Amino acid sequence: MTRIVRRPGAFVCGIDAAMDVIGGKWKVLILWALNEKTCRFGELRRAVPGVTEKVLSSHLKELEDDGIVHREVYAEVPPRVEYSLTPLGLSLNAALEPLGEWGRDHIYRGADGAAAEPVAGLGKR
Repeated sequence: MTRIVRRPGAFVCGIDAAMDVIGGKWKVLILWALNEKTCRFGELRRAVPGVTEKVLSSHLKELEDDGIVHREVYAEVPPRVEYSLTPLGLSLNAALEPLGEWGRDHIYRGADGAAAEPVAGLGKR
């Protein structure tokens, strides 16, 4: 069962509430990786280079508490745990897509405002 932690009255607007859920350096990268496929912890760690195990674990817990990520534990030996996006997480990724497009356009734009060559590693996500 998904438990969603609500924080009523703590936000000024919808963007404030959304930023609380996705804030930080790693959460949007975790969401992007899970948008590609269901992942185990080690797969996610490799998909998000630079994140520590402690931070990844903490962010996954927060995203699970917010109803964005589903954690499935399989009764196997050794235990297997997989993470996937909930319908709410999929809708959040869909809402973030235009922001990603804006970011790509902005990064690819040169100092004079003209479109520049794409930067390595900043392909469509």
